[in-house]
Amino acid sequence: MDGNRSRSPDEIARDNGSGLPAVLIAALAIAILALLGIGARYYIHGDLDAIHCVLSLFFSINLPICYWEACLFLRRDYIERRTAYWRERQQATGRSPVAEFLFSRVPLRRMLSPTVWADVWAVYSQIDGSYADRRTFGFNADAANGFVTPWPTLILYAAYTVDFMPAAVAGILGVMVFWQWVYVTTVYQISFFVAGRHRRVTRREVYTYIGAVNSPWVLCGLLGLYVSVRLVLDGDYSVLGY
Repeated sequence: MDGNRSRSPDEIARDNGSGLPAVLIAALAIAILALLGIGARYYIHGDLDAIHCVLSLFFSINLPICYWEACLFLRRDYIERRTAYWRERQQATGRSPVAEFLFSRVPLRRMLSPTVWADVWAVYSQIDGSYADRRTFGFNADAANGFVTPWPTLILYAAYTVDFMPAAVAGILGVMVFWQWVYVTTVYQISFFVAGRHRRVTRREVYTYIGAVNSPWVLCGLLGLYVSVRLVLDGDYSVLGY
């Protein structure tokens, strides 16, 4: 049994004498991905567009989270154990598991470790326990997203940046994936309240983790639906400023 599995990333990093905060690693990944698309557009076309920038940022947020969602499935047994670990740790220290994980240091050699990022779900399970239960809608919807949605995300990101495929084809693909994001996210948020999980957490946690954290997949999903319909109807990329 790996002894690292009973410790926090920060404890492992201290033993190795190196590491970056988990939140910084995630922020750097998102920033690099977003700048690649925005920079490529500027290099090729010599301009910027607000809608393209917003959707580039959204795609760049979604891609790392797709990896986390794949980790949700690949490390499902581990997450169930770590959910109890973080619960006990919060009781012992009085500290927020979310804050502790985000600011814990991840060893550089483990930056892509599925085990490290599976802790995202063990921590989130302190808010919504469905992610430690493979029988729930939330668990299965996000696990499926982790394997299915990276591919249309990458295709649309490239199409919006360098318009390498017919606009109508990009639009049809966009309608499919953006509608899925809006629908599944909305159903998940509703299911959280229907199951009564909001009674187990504070109102601030509901607003932050169920409302704000999930809102990009609804708001950007709706924006993406608008863009996708315009791509089909217009037959070109003018909605993105081309």
